[in-house]
Amino acid sequence: MPSPRRILALWFPRLGAERALRHLRLAEPGPFATVATHGAAQVLASLSAGASGEGLQVGQALRDAQAICPGLVTRAADPVGEAGFLDALRRWAGKVSPWVAAQEDDTLVIDLSGCAHLFGGEAGVVALLDQDCADMGLSLRIGLADTVGAAWALAHYAGARAGSTRSGDAIDQEARATRSRARKRRHWTRGGDAPPAGRALSTIPVERIAPPGQTRQALAPLPVAALRLPADTLDGLSRVGLRRIDDLAGLPRAALARRFGLEVGRRLDQALGREPEPVSPVAPDLVCAVRLTLPEPIGLREDLEAGIDRLLPPLGARLAKAGRGARRIRLELLRCDHTRQSFDLGLARPSADPARLRPLLFRKLDEADAGFGIDVIRLEAVQTEPVHAVQHSGHVEAARGAQSAQDSTALDDLIGTLGARIGLEAITRWHPADSHIPEKTASIQAAAWSAPHAGDWPQMHAPRPLTLFRPEPVQAPDQAIPPTRFRWRGQDFKLDNACGPERLAPEWWLDDPNWRSGVRDYWRVETSVGQRLWLYYAHGAGLSSGWFCQGRFA
Repeated sequence: MPSPRRILALWFPRLGAERALRHLRLAEPGPFATVATHGAAQVLASLSAGASGEGLQVGQALRDAQAICPGLVTRAADPVGEAGFLDALRRWAGKVSPWVAAQEDDTLVIDLSGCAHLFGGEAGVVALLDQDCADMGLSLRIGLADTVGAAWALAHYAGARAGSTRSGDAIDQEARATRSRARKRRHWTRGGDAPPAGRALSTIPVERIAPPGQTRQALAPLPVAALRLPADTLDGLSRVGLRRIDDLAGLPRAALARRFGLEVGRRLDQALGREPEPVSPVAPDLVCAVRLTLPEPIGLREDLEAGIDRLLPPLGARLAKAGRGARRIRLELLRCDHTRQSFDLGLARPSADPARLRPLLFRKLDEADAGFGIDVIRLEAVQTEPVHAVQHSGHVEAARGAQSAQDSTALDDLIGTLGARIGLEAITRWHPADSHIPEKTASIQAAAWSAPHAGDWPQMHAPRPLTLFRPEPVQAPDQAIPPTRFRWRGQDFKLDNACGPERLAPEWWLDDPNWRSGVRDYWRVETSVGQRLWLYYAHGAGLSSGWFCQGRFA
């Protein structure tokens, strides 16, 4: 019985180039490509139809491409913009089904089950999407099948020939006795693919829509690359002559897994529907962003500040309506040459108040580079948090709360201002901790992601030194407790008076390397030269016993 589940795959093979052409608005673009930087080399990232017609390929070095096609027009690739454009296409594809998922290879996967009849059947859905993409100037390849893997394979490889990784021109790799025969091969002596068994694959008619229940027949002539396998696995399969999916379908799984790993069998089962592969649509995000498109490019700081002042009130209104506050703000400046500059800044507390966001954004303008002019200013709250309503109280409590809130807001604004310059992670605060171990009585936490300690600092049952450091060995020649004379940091000291001992035991439920010396007896000692130190005698456990100094009093 045919499966009622139908999956539609939309692949945009020229997404980057065609997105850039939409911005350029060229009447006759000619050969066009976007360029990405890989290490120290510039390579072609996406090609227009004209560039592909000139024989250029994705991944080709820019110098080689310009030598082949001197009239090639290029622009820098924009991965962030392309990801946003694909996300916009995902929302557009929601017109035919609510279950739409985006993949990394410029592909949209749509669960069309139960939706096709609303558009006149599957052929009507395909015709509608084809027409929409033609109107937008986008190249589209469609695959429709019972599974995600099969639909992806048809969209990317329908009509492709299963090739060989070995070129017939590499006659120098042949043994001398077979070189003469290699030169006489008819089909692949000029670098073509090895002839497959039976008729040539190019003569096999392949449709991009697999009828329900006929997934295996539609996938059989496709190359094994349609199974979304890694490149090294594809090379290994090609070396042993496994070039088509039909060649893999009849092989024993155990031998296939031993030779090439479990991924081959898993991808094959997903494509054939033996292993489920759900479509996971992206949950709708709360987008709190505003933008200002300018009639003429600007570059003065005063103009940028005026633009930000116009954007902050509507952004704050959107956040307040959603009951959220911005924790991280992104300022984007789009230049007239289609380049952009963005700044991210964080807040110590989520807020939707424009008065608190304005000074932080203005500080980032010192780093702005207008270039040939800025024609779009965009503000986005990329990270938001709920802001809970405050319960109203009486006059006295309200006055106290207002004063406390004012003090807290001032501190948060100071943390945000400093964080915009040195980073929020560099600003920390101390919090009391519940431990009798001296070095664990307080913890250091990030000020932007922690609340200040309420109330007074907990008092210790015994005084603690002003400066606490790692234990340092003390040389004590006599056996007195505490020693009357000792040597520490290369200096000799004479004991004047002492107070103690205060016995502290290690936390037995933890294996702390700093406390393997066992139980400690702490003494507050004062030397003849006025030094007030914190000494302890370790009774010994995992380490030997002895005297140590761990702190200094004021």
